[in-house]
Amino acid sequence: MEKAGPNFFDDEVVFASYMQRRQGLDTPNDTLEKPVLMDLIQPITDKRVLDMGCGDAAIGRELLLQGAASYIGIEGSHKMANLAHQTLVNTSGKIILQTIEDWTYPQGAFDLVISRLALHYVADLALIFTKVFDAIAPSGKFVFSVEHPVITSCDRGWIGGTLRQDWMVDNYFKTGLRVTNWLGGTVKKYHRTVEEYFHLLQKTGFIITDLREAHPQREYFQDIETYERRKRIPLFLILAARKPA
Repeated sequence: MEKAGPNFFDDEVVFASYMQRRQGLDTPNDTLEKPVLMDLIQPITDKRVLDMGCGDAAIGRELLLQGAASYIGIEGSHKMANLAHQTLVNTSGKIILQTIEDWTYPQGAFDLVISRLALHYVADLALIFTKVFDAIAPSGKFVFSVEHPVITSCDRGWIGGTLRQDWMVDNYFKTGLRVTNWLGGTVKKYHRTVEEYFHLLQKTGFIITDLREAHPQREYFQDIETYERRKRIPLFLILAARKPA
């Protein structure tokens, strides 16, 4: 049976597979997504940070070391939240075990809201964008990454356990629920077009400041073959926006 994002990562097999993958060489998260996100969220000093779907909260520890005033991570997976608590030991960071959808967002409490590869698990993104808009102080930033829509559109043509060499893009404009097999489990995701992400932000009231597709940069890769393969298709979509002053 397919699971929602937080429940999916609480599965023993999925969690073990995920952790093994995240510790590998030249992971897409570290080589592609993170460098873009870190560029878009600067400067960090004195910022009150909210991280939606924080995972292990490693970025929270890093941002606090860079001078962030505070860090709160929301995480719906019990296993991920426990790991995040361990990551933030001896810091001022705080983890809240709650889903992105169910948490009560305090008004104007944050200068920066981030979300890394979590919002494609959320069904009603318009509602979440409204909650984020209200939680950000005037002139505050909202930066998030999602799986690129060319990936979420369709997962046919992928043989599990192998390096994917070809990608099939199909039903691109038929947005909504997708069920896919990944990391030894079955998970529910939600496909949206690039256009839909863009206009949802605009309709909420955000001013969009940047859009990136995590173009591979050679300096972040140790393995040249992985670098060349990552140039074939975009894996991530990253959007940056700010709340008007």
